[in-house]
Amino acid sequence: MTNGTVHIVGAGLAGLSAAVALVGQGQKVVVHELARHAGGRCRSYFEPALGMTIDNGNHLLLSGNASALAFLDKVGGRHLLGEPQHAEFHFFDLAAKNSWVLRPNDGPVPWWIFSKDRRVPQTRASDYLRLGRLLKAAPCETVTEKIDSNSVLYKRLMEPVLLAALNCDPKEGSAQLAAAVIRETLGRGGKACRPLFAANGLGPALVDPAISFIEKDGGEVRFDHSLRAIEWQDARARALQFDDGRVEFGRDDRIVLAVPAWVAKTLVPELRVPTKYRSIFNAHFAYPSPKGVPKITGVINATTEWLFAFDDRLSVTVSSADRFNEAEREPLARRIWSEVATIAGIDADLPRWQIVKERRATFAATPDENALRPRAQTHWKNLFLAGDWTATGLPATIEGAIRSGETAAKLAMATQL
Repeated sequence: MTNGTVHIVGAGLAGLSAAVALVGQGQKVVVHELARHAGGRCRSYFEPALGMTIDNGNHLLLSGNASALAFLDKVGGRHLLGEPQHAEFHFFDLAAKNSWVLRPNDGPVPWWIFSKDRRVPQTRASDYLRLGRLLKAAPCETVTEKIDSNSVLYKRLMEPVLLAALNCDPKEGSAQLAAAVIRETLGRGGKACRPLFAANGLGPALVDPAISFIEKDGGEVRFDHSLRAIEWQDARARALQFDDGRVEFGRDDRIVLAVPAWVAKTLVPELRVPTKYRSIFNAHFAYPSPKGVPKITGVINATTEWLFAFDDRLSVTVSSADRFNEAEREPLARRIWSEVATIAGIDADLPRWQIVKERRATFAATPDENALRPRAQTHWKNLFLAGDWTATGLPATIEGAIRSGETAAKLAMATQL
């Protein structure tokens, strides 16, 4: 613990993770957030077009996300996530109108690949063994330089999974980041792949308990608090300039900058960050999930990529969605609803709907962009970086964001000024 104050700029999951770690050690913390709410891209809000509270995006947590689960346990939100007894992933081919279920066994020895009832139809065990080539990827290599993009396994499993994980076409995606995803999930067995579902939204499970934890332990969270500039002197930050005034730094004060990459670049001189981004859009439909529809379904040969079934709505996620940025909203909603109705066996007209687009949802997880990600420690003595765009070793995920906050917090406490 330091004698000074740690100022955390940004109350997304990276900033909240850093704050939780610091106040848990008795550190004095002030969180500054531009918006009037916390959570960043991972928040829940009331959507008038649907008449219900939704998550702004369908973010998936897995049972192998160790940092995210430790964070949930610490702030008291773990009980709000449901976890199935075993890992099962449902898929639907819209062109062929058929479905299948991937069933990895719980243990780390993947005997499930030898069972036709557990693996992807029309694949062989040897197809899965070849995925080991990903684990030896060089920093400059893409996914499809390591695995066959023409194989059935690629088209029916690896492409949809890695497209969602990397938020870019695997043909341009970093093989090393893909390997990190595989290593921490399927590589550890089905026990690490169980999808976790927040029935009431990720805001109540992840964000709200974190704010309560920070404030209960003496931390302060200032919303609607816009940082305009950082003043520098002698290789350190000396003051923060906000819209409503200036915060002068004491000798032992530190700053964790947990803002988007493009914002960080405007605040920190000569900071190198990823420069290319990919969008994600989510389509939400106010239609109760029919009985028997899986909580999550991967879809191929469709605009829909992942279908999430909630008690009061059906939601679709489409990754690397730049091609839809300028698309007319209602025709897009009708197209997706037609696909959802086929997948879920629904005979109904388009219900109330909403499409939420995040134009810069994540950095493009290509080898070149991955190489631009900065480490948490900077050459400024009292400045540390956090965010899913920093060098976490993972793509831009909830797990990566929370892990980055933990790293920045440890450095802030350990670094001697």
